[in-house]
Amino acid sequence: MPFVNAVLWLDHHHAKLIGFDADQSHAQEFQQQAHATRQHGSEVRTEHEYFGEICDALTTIDAIVVTGSHVVQADFRHYLERHRSGLLKQITTWQTVDRLTEAQLLALARKLQHDRANGLASAG
Repeated sequence: MPFVNAVLWLDHHHAKLIGFDADQSHAQEFQQQAHATRQHGSEVRTEHEYFGEICDALTTIDAIVVTGSHVVQADFRHYLERHRSGLLKQITTWQTVDRLTEAQLLALARKLQHDRANGLASAG
């Protein structure tokens, strides 16, 4: 079942995307595949593949809350700006948080969604 709302928690190696509505939720996990590339001599390419896979899963979601450390959010935002700028309009909030349980992520996202709907949300 496709969801209109989602919360994404990510770090540089693992991500969890939870699509949700008022009654249901569904979690999907992503892992970065660690392998160095000859072309770049680094893991730049694998991070692009990882962020790209996450972006593919976000294309049908209208309202996305992105959570994680400030550093990974900045890297993800930079990736979006350079490679998937159309997805930026779907992100409603950027929220810096430590690792949370799935229940905590859902509660945070639902609160932020409620606040935004009632004109109480900040720009993020």
